[in-house]
Amino acid sequence: MTDLTALTITAAQDGLRRKEFTAVELADAHLTAMERARGLNAFVLETPERAREMAKASDARRAAGNARPLEGIPVAVKDMFCTQGVRTTACSRILEPFVPTYESTVTSNLWRDGAVLLGKTNNDEFAMGSSNETSCFGPVISPWRRKGANTHLVPGGSSGGSAAAVAAFLAPGATGTDTGGSIRQPAAFTGVVGLKPTYGRCSRWGIVAFASSLDQAGPFARSVADAALLLRSMAGHDLKDTTSADRPVPDYPAAVGRSVNRMRIGIPKEYRFDGMPAEIEALWEKGRAWLTEAGAEMIDVSLPHTKYALPAYYIVNPAEASSNLARYDGVRYGLRAPGGEVIDMYEHTRAEGFGKEVVRRVMIGTYVLSAGYQDAYYVHAQRVRTLVKKDFENCFAAGIDAMLTPATPSAAFGVGEKSSGDPVEMYRNDLFTVTVNMAGLPGIVVPAGLDGQGLPLGLQVIGRPFDEETLFSLGAVIEKAAGTFAPERWW
Repeated sequence: MTDLTALTITAAQDGLRRKEFTAVELADAHLTAMERARGLNAFVLETPERAREMAKASDARRAAGNARPLEGIPVAVKDMFCTQGVRTTACSRILEPFVPTYESTVTSNLWRDGAVLLGKTNNDEFAMGSSNETSCFGPVISPWRRKGANTHLVPGGSSGGSAAAVAAFLAPGATGTDTGGSIRQPAAFTGVVGLKPTYGRCSRWGIVAFASSLDQAGPFARSVADAALLLRSMAGHDLKDTTSADRPVPDYPAAVGRSVNRMRIGIPKEYRFDGMPAEIEALWEKGRAWLTEAGAEMIDVSLPHTKYALPAYYIVNPAEASSNLARYDGVRYGLRAPGGEVIDMYEHTRAEGFGKEVVRRVMIGTYVLSAGYQDAYYVHAQRVRTLVKKDFENCFAAGIDAMLTPATPSAAFGVGEKSSGDPVEMYRNDLFTVTVNMAGLPGIVVPAGLDGQGLPLGLQVIGRPFDEETLFSLGAVIEKAAGTFAPERWW
């Protein structure tokens, strides 16, 4: 039998339809791979019993002729999504004992369509990080290594566990959340496809809140076609989320392979920066050439407020985080540290429960929202955000269909290489991704090549609001031209 963990979602669906294997066998193959790869620390909770139970039910539905769109497909779920009866921690000590009594809308949609839960994946604590090193469960180790070296590399963050699980063939697909690049950056670092949909495309209900005006759920997969399949199930209007868009869900898989002839693709000049690595520049040029060969027209555009996006993001992001995390007080759920007076209990609980990066952002956020400073910082940052959004709107109004940019300023770096220094250096990893969240736009990252050390690099395509179909069409062109990449197994 073929190595079932090597199959894409599309290939696995074909095999299940032809009865070459069962959903139970497919789940077991991935559960075995997860056990062997525990050194990567991609999962914080494995759910083998739940997986086999769901796979068995899937096989029964298929036998009865009631197969669903993702029938029997194993998926991994980022530990930011509440899963009924399955521990959900946001990888923070403050939520270590929390077992939700409800299911997030996104995961409910996946189970409705027949997907099978493999387990919960590691992430930066409360999704605050760009390397998956802030998790209370320890860092995720990327399945990739530099040529001739054994240095452990980060998978990117915050959704590093999901990205690593897909890249290491532990799951054919996974969910992530993207607040400033937390799907797209780890996708680039691990050589998989990652999509951040338009804000409101996927419901946020049941996802542990970080920065509510920026957070958006999206898929990881090993192909553009698989990402389209996952998004079709994940997306949809939800009355429980007031920011959820009441729009029909398109047939995303049908957009894969669609012609991109005569599309006008913007190349933002502000995305070039002093000291940009030659490999990133060369990759960008390759992407331009691939899309040109496919019939698209490359047009230089300007997004003049891009240089202000990152600092504005790191005001809006902590401000919303400090507000959202105020609910973790040790009273209603989660960790409760002993203390004499109630204020002592609050202080001890939050001191014990929150890690350094979360504390840093809560303190920054509280400061920028405090009396006398809110207008100078938070309100000003929101005005900058409006200008960033307007830049994109002006380009789209001028006939630009999408934009092509690098995904990250570099390939993956080593565990611990940046975490102990200036936090601003870590924040710069979000340089190419935060504008998409600030403007509420969709963005996809597709593996596009390897650097000189044999590590994957990705290209990002940014689209108009609710035009993920164009991203899938353009992403498929890049994928076909670049080929696919996989790490050599060492774990």
